[in-house]
Amino acid sequence: MSGPDHGRILVAGIGNIFLGDDAFGVEVVRRLRDEILPAGVDVSDYGIRGMHLAYDLLDGRHDVLVLVDALPLDEPPGTLAVLRVDLDDPGWTLRPADVLDAPAADAHGMDPESVLRLLRGLGGSVDRVLVVGCQPAALDERMELSAPVAAAVDEAVRTVAGIVREEAARLARGEGTARGTPAEGSERGVSTHA
Repeated sequence: MSGPDHGRILVAGIGNIFLGDDAFGVEVVRRLRDEILPAGVDVSDYGIRGMHLAYDLLDGRHDVLVLVDALPLDEPPGTLAVLRVDLDDPGWTLRPADVLDAPAADAHGMDPESVLRLLRGLGGSVDRVLVVGCQPAALDERMELSAPVAAAVDEAVRTVAGIVREEAARLARGEGTARGTPAEGSERGVSTHA
């Protein structure tokens, strides 16, 4: 698909600013707004509005979704990872009747997996999904990041900006813009910031 409404990239920050390191994605997206990014890149803080994100993706405007969130990586706090999600994996599919009954329908506190399952269950799709995650140290009630997660934010901003530039160049070359293109497999890169 081509045209003004396609070939776009959405960077979505996910997290709750009242739960310590859960605000990682929100903080990264806030800082990304100061970066010069390619045309066709939308940067948005979705916070805990995961259902809103799923519905925004239903219009098919975005070919690439970059989610930024605190994730359990079984690594030291502050560790960053880039994960590629294969939405064609049958495990991501919910039957239409299950969509609104699933826990994913809780509009508050939806994690990236739940957002993507809801999107898929509603019949939506996005060609490529990448998750930039950070291992949290503390998810208690407070409005600040822990030291190791705060130290990882600058590198996460650089990582997301690099991914967006690579994806924009790939889309400009016409690579991977057809809906339903099979995924190339999983990617995972991990770096530690302790």
